[in-house]
Amino acid sequence: MKKMKNWLLTGLFFMIVSTVFSQGKVTGKITDGTGGLPGANVVIKGSTTGTSTDFDGNFSLTSTSSTGEIVISFLGYDNQTVKFTVANGSTANLGTITLVASNSNELSEVVVTSSIIDVAKDRKTPVAVSTIKAAEIQAKLGSQEFPEILKSTPSVYASKAGGGYGDSRIAIRGFDQKNIAVMINGVPINDMENSSVYWSNWAGISDVTSAMQVQRGLGASKLAISSVGGTINIVTKTSDMKEGGSVSSSFGNNNYLKAQASYNTGVMKNGLSASVLFSRTAGDGYVNGTQFEGYNYFIAFGYKASDKHNFQFTFTGAPQWHDQRSQSPLLSDFLKFGSNGDPNIKYNSDWGMRNGEEYNLKTNYYHKPVMSLNWDYDINSTTKLSTVGYASWGRGGGTTSAGGIKGSTPYNGNTLRNADGTINFDLIENWNSGQPTTLGTRTPVNGKYENVSSAGNATNVTNGLSQIASVNSHNWYGAVINLDKKFSENLTFDFGVEGRMYQGIHFQNLIDLLGADVYKNVADVNNNPGYFSTTYAPRPNGNPFVSTDYQDRINYWNDSKVNYYGAFTQLEYTTGNFTAFLQGAISQQAYQRIDHFKYTYDSPLAKTGFKTITGGDIKAGANYNINEHHNVFVNGGIYSKQPFFNAVYPNNASIVNPNLTNEKIKAVEVGYGFRSGIFNANLNAYYTTWDDRFTTALDQAPTNPSGYYTFQGVNEIHKGLELDVNAKVLDKLKLNGMISIGDWKYNGNATSSRFDVANNPISGEQPLYLDGVKVGNNAQTTMAIGAAYEILNGLNVDASLNYSEKLFGNIDVSKFSAANNKGAMELPGFATTDAGVSYKWNISPKIGALNFRLNVNNVFDKIFINESFTNIFTSDYKTAPTPTTPGVTYAQAGEVYNGVATANRVYFGYGRTWNFSLRYDF
Repeated sequence: MKKMKNWLLTGLFFMIVSTVFSQGKVTGKITDGTGGLPGANVVIKGSTTGTSTDFDGNFSLTSTSSTGEIVISFLGYDNQTVKFTVANGSTANLGTITLVASNSNELSEVVVTSSIIDVAKDRKTPVAVSTIKAAEIQAKLGSQEFPEILKSTPSVYASKAGGGYGDSRIAIRGFDQKNIAVMINGVPINDMENSSVYWSNWAGISDVTSAMQVQRGLGASKLAISSVGGTINIVTKTSDMKEGGSVSSSFGNNNYLKAQASYNTGVMKNGLSASVLFSRTAGDGYVNGTQFEGYNYFIAFGYKASDKHNFQFTFTGAPQWHDQRSQSPLLSDFLKFGSNGDPNIKYNSDWGMRNGEEYNLKTNYYHKPVMSLNWDYDINSTTKLSTVGYASWGRGGGTTSAGGIKGSTPYNGNTLRNADGTINFDLIENWNSGQPTTLGTRTPVNGKYENVSSAGNATNVTNGLSQIASVNSHNWYGAVINLDKKFSENLTFDFGVEGRMYQGIHFQNLIDLLGADVYKNVADVNNNPGYFSTTYAPRPNGNPFVSTDYQDRINYWNDSKVNYYGAFTQLEYTTGNFTAFLQGAISQQAYQRIDHFKYTYDSPLAKTGFKTITGGDIKAGANYNINEHHNVFVNGGIYSKQPFFNAVYPNNASIVNPNLTNEKIKAVEVGYGFRSGIFNANLNAYYTTWDDRFTTALDQAPTNPSGYYTFQGVNEIHKGLELDVNAKVLDKLKLNGMISIGDWKYNGNATSSRFDVANNPISGEQPLYLDGVKVGNNAQTTMAIGAAYEILNGLNVDASLNYSEKLFGNIDVSKFSAANNKGAMELPGFATTDAGVSYKWNISPKIGALNFRLNVNNVFDKIFINESFTNIFTSDYKTAPTPTTPGVTYAQAGEVYNGVATANRVYFGYGRTWNFSLRYDF
């Protein structure tokens, strides 16, 4: 017995010793394709043995088994399982393991394509940034506008505006779209005259986006661009994606219907690759009378000539037309045409029925294709040259009305509207054509019923009503060249040049005489009068290169030329856990105005010389990674921003503004970041000053027809705090949230000057008491919270709640001539809830996968005002303008709605909408 016990003890001893000596180490490095991922969780499957990666993404753990699997997880990335085999007492190095970002791996693929694309890197680039990838855009955008996918981003406010297809707008840190740089593959797309971005021109961009990154503040772009509030960097798909394609269809409320197909060849053996996409979208529109139809095409060809040379050619465009609600109705009108005290948020004052069919006075139509050729040349292991040449040809415009009948336009008086507030087009057509009407019978001129263009206020004429279009076409060519030189492992230098040439072509033409025989144009001093009867359909031309020279011109015709030349440089230093950069850019912008109508052909004002203005910026920043979890950063810069074209030549005249000056922007920002495998957080604080803004406004006084005001010394301060977090609470439950608190207001008082139509000063400078007045039209406090849960493998649900407050009315600075003004009117805060369900069925690797998605936006059908274009308080009724709707008084409409005076012109946000999509990936 004793002997047996000894044998048992001896066996147990050998088992323990064997176990100890069979222990082996498993090591490796976890990356996201661009660098190590600190804080990633690494666990041996089926055990409690685990660890986290260090600062550089390295890990090491001990295994008591010679074979097994490790499971790697990190918030925002798909879990990955890797098998290992380790011999007794030895180490198994699994090498570098690259995690795939959840539902998409495209960002890391395109980031390294070109040094022109300035995409910020987490824990390295010292800017406040949010990145949204293709999978999230595909799933959650649905039938929303492209900017709305960013509404849960700190300090971002997205609005439907008038509610037409592509008419949405976005603001970052209180700065509107004219002061936000929008880049596509590193190329700026802001209009070169006024820096605007019209999302209807880019209605198909969501179809071809691989990733979209919002850099708040001055951003990381090396170019001297208008990134006062931030930069929206859109990275599109490339032809060298993996082989495959997709076919999808979606439908939703108000007859929304979209169909799309795409295919990628992948890189073939000969180095060639191709990618194509085509889609069509149409619907009736949520707002009354806002039908639309849009197409999108994307063609990309790639050629990898060698390991050193890579070429990418892309050609994309989105021809579209959409009826609009561009005239913001009075709040009293929304209430008058509503029911039970609730406003009719779909009310549109721009449309009616004509011959039994829907007809809208306001239609936007445009086709703005962009073509680019990228060449990336790896000169050697430390030097890279990136070049892009691009061109854009914009063709189209927007329609409106001209003239009037019996002192009325569709927006004034009770003669031209039906009882439901819609335009009575049949009455207009009958009067224009000389038929007997309740307005009387029109008298012909020389046997014809002629509509006459009006000078000054169109509501004071009785010369017939026409539908006309303001055409804004352009030809735009540009190039960017960047040399990236790595002097050492720590020091990288970039130097580049950029050039852009732009010609804008602006005129009006005739869309519909609405029953009349001819249009009499009295605005052309070289051909006065001129008679026109040829009309043009408000639809985009399928040929993007077509000239508009064949079209007649009425009312005005002028061209604008803007030439831009610049140079930029950046020095970046990286060592261990510290990164710093210094950037500088300088540019010259030259402006020329050509007017074919306002001045005689021999006038020196018919074609000005170029007015050249210099601008530039200096930016610097640093990021310090304290350890694998914590990092801090700081950045700052100054920016001398050239004025817009209409500030150089105000009031559509060819006289240079005598008070011309650059706008000055100064900004500083600090931030803190926390990263772990289950929780991420970012906290930022910013302070931006915007000085010497130049704005203009029309003079409404009848004693100064076509006169205007200029406002000098308009300064603003924008400061605030931003916090965004996301967490992986459970393996299948993810949460996210954000809060941003802004304080945006005018700083100091300004002055105004009054001019007549010939730019002659009428009065001296007058003070404007703006100090401390809140900046309007964008919510200064926003919050969001969201959750996503995987119910079953492939079946997911998600929901988000967004709240906005401290939203002020858009002020008219000319109304602040009194020191005791009331400031800016505050609109009620509001919250909306969005929800979605998605299911992905992976049929097989060879066959592909089916994706289903249902989105419901504003689930609880919340009614809210998201914009006010006026700043009228309830106590201002004595000086409020007359209502435009016939028979409506403010008392009848209810003087106050949710604390807002009904004399204000407002837009309501959408009520409940929905969208269902089905996509087959192969």
